[in-house]
Parts: sequence; structure tokens; C-alpha cells
Amino acid sequence: MRIVFFGNNRVGWQVLRHLQEAGEEIAGFVLHPPERRKFGGEILADAAAPDALLDGSRLSDPDVFGRLRDLRPEMGVSAFFGYLLRREILDLFPRGVINLHPALLPYNRGAHPNAWSILDGTPAGATIHMVDEGIDTGDILAQRAVAADPTDTAETLYRKLEEACIGLFADSWPAIRTGSLPRRSQSPSCGTFHRVRDLERLAEIDPEASYPAGRLIDLIRAQTFPPYGGAFVRRNGRKIYLRMELLDEESLKGPVHGNGHPDR
Repeated sequence: MRIVFFGNNRVGWQVLRHLQEAGEEIAGFVLHPPERRKFGGEILADAAAPDALLDGSRLSDPDVFGRLRDLRPEMGVSAFFGYLLRREILDLFPRGVINLHPALLPYNRGAHPNAWSILDGTPAGATIHMVDEGIDTGDILAQRAVAADPTDTAETLYRKLEEACIGLFADSWPAIRTGSLPRRSQSPSCGTFHRVRDLERLAEIDPEASYPAGRLIDLIRAQTFPPYGGAFVRRNGRKIYLRMELLDEESLKGPVHGNGHPDR
């Protein structure tokens, strides 16, 4: 089966490696432009046919679209790919395009699902779904739930979601390639959706405002993801960024001396 890979980030890299280890024929590689790539070096190092590399930001260009068409693909596999695929592109794939999304759809379609599981208390997880012209709205093929812990930040929950995505793809691929997984449609009236700017609007914390304590904690931990800035306050014309570390009592256990503090 001739597959075109659409990917970015560590999850994209691991999905590509799994496809290659499974002996699949990767006819083409559609990546972000160099300035937007993550793990681009690793992906390119594993690309067996670098001449079949396409710029995902230019798929609407006639020449790039023509090159994609000439690859004669049967199925597309998308993992953390950041560009929408219009109907003309989807129609090139007789077996469709599948996408790996780090959310338990229909919850948290779109951007920053790790942050919104913390902010909204929505279920977290990984989903493989068919790609349609919407954003994460296609039929669901496979899912895996992830437990969001009260000590999770955006970073730690994201790492959990990464591992869930990689494991879900590895476990589901044999049934996906044979077409034996049933498809479950998503109701447009269910679930949640967020754009990048939705989280950006919450970044500034007003030190003069009143916040419920739990909400303030969630606002900060849902944006704690070094080295990114995240939540901030303004002081003397400067942005002061806030990060949060959350520890449960088990992590604090250790020898205690007379001053009441664990042995450091």
C-alpha cells in the first residue's frame, strides 16, 4: 500500500518509524516548512525517499499538488501535522487519510488539548480518526484514555498524551491497514473546540482581580510548559512569567530532622 506521510514533532517521527519497521511503502513525505518543523532532522534522517519531500504549507500550489497526485497514493497518515487538507487533496487517497490527535475526541478538537483538559476538566486521551474537511471532526477509528492527574502541568500531560498516541498507533495500525476497524461518527453538537488564540487570551493574570483559588492554579499549570512563556503578570512594564510545580505528599516523604524539614 502506497502511503503518504504527513507529520511533525516527536509523535510524527515515531509514527514514521513504525510504518517503516512494518515494511510499508512510504511514497511521499509532507512536512512543515523548515522554520516550523519539530524533530525535522530525525524525520528527514529516516525518510527513505528524500526526493519525495513536499512542503505542507504549499499544498495549494498547483505544482506541489501535482507532485502529490503523481505519487499515486492509496492512504495518507497524518501525525501532528498542522495544515488543513482540502477536499481536492483528500480525494487523491482512495483509502482516505487518517490522523492522530492528542485528545479524546470529540473533546478538545483543535489546539492545545493538553491545556484544555486541565482548564475545562474534560477527558484526556489519544484518538485516531479519518480526516475530513473539518478540524478533528472525522469518524473515529480508535481511542485511548489518559488519566489527567491533579499534579499535571501542560508539559507533563502533553508527555503522557505523546506516549498514548505512539502506543495507540502501534497497536491499531494492523487493523487500520486491513480496514477492519469500525468507524464511529462524531456528532457536531458534542465535544469542545479551541483555537490557538483561545489560550493566548488567558495568558495574562490580573493581580488586582479575584480568582477562585482552584481556577488560578489551573490557569497557571495549564500554561506551564518550559521553555514557553505561558501565564504572566505585568510589573513595571515588564511581563513576569509564572510557572508551577505541583507535588503530591508521597514525593515529599523522606528523613525528617528536628527542624521539621526533610533531609536535603
